[in-house]
Amino acid sequence: MDNASYVTLTRMSGLNREMQVIAHNVANSGTSGFRREGLIFSEFVRGGEGHEPSISMALGNTRQTSDLQGALAPTGGAFDMAIEGEGYFQVETAAGPRLTRAGSFTPNEAGELVNMDGHRLLDAGGAAIFVPPDAGQIAMSRDGTLSSDGLPFAQVGLVRPADPVTLSRAAGTLFEVEGDIEPVEAPVILQGFLEDSNVNPVLELARMIEVQRAYEQGQRLLDREDERIKNVIQTLGR
Repeated sequence: MDNASYVTLTRMSGLNREMQVIAHNVANSGTSGFRREGLIFSEFVRGGEGHEPSISMALGNTRQTSDLQGALAPTGGAFDMAIEGEGYFQVETAAGPRLTRAGSFTPNEAGELVNMDGHRLLDAGGAAIFVPPDAGQIAMSRDGTLSSDGLPFAQVGLVRPADPVTLSRAAGTLFEVEGDIEPVEAPVILQGFLEDSNVNPVLELARMIEVQRAYEQGQRLLDREDERIKNVIQTLGR
């Protein structure tokens, strides 16, 4: 296989991964708290020997999470929370703490606030939030302080990665951080709201068409290159 085929294959491999990312975005356009992902392409250039031209190959191995704010949808739920601005809720999972923008919680049998998967919501100190069994009217201030009949009993913690590059998707709406996390200095949490997905389906479908066309162009180039090589072999074999 010659250099043109190798270069084309690296590009097509990256486009295939980008198509998978776009499809995942579209599938989760209605998922509360979902963050759109994009694929970042990098270029690897190898210098040629003597008068040979250099070779440039494209690699698409890095995913980038969009921090664009999603629309806030009112629900009226006492334990539905939406973050306005930066920050993530911190939940406890079997694999360790994870970050999320999905703010639908409910008390479990033990009175702990958990999400739909049973992961416990953590407070500003990293402990599980417990709702008293005799709690009356639940209210939450914009800084995440929860109160029952005017008496505060917990504060929802909002954190962010110290280095945004260390944030990566763990599964669904959960993210993991390979580095340090830090508290958000001025958290804003709205009670009775949920943040919608920040995916724009129209833009994603338009990008899907662009990627599909680019992939088809690469396929046609490979077909023409294969035909060219066959013709050269046939000519030299006569």
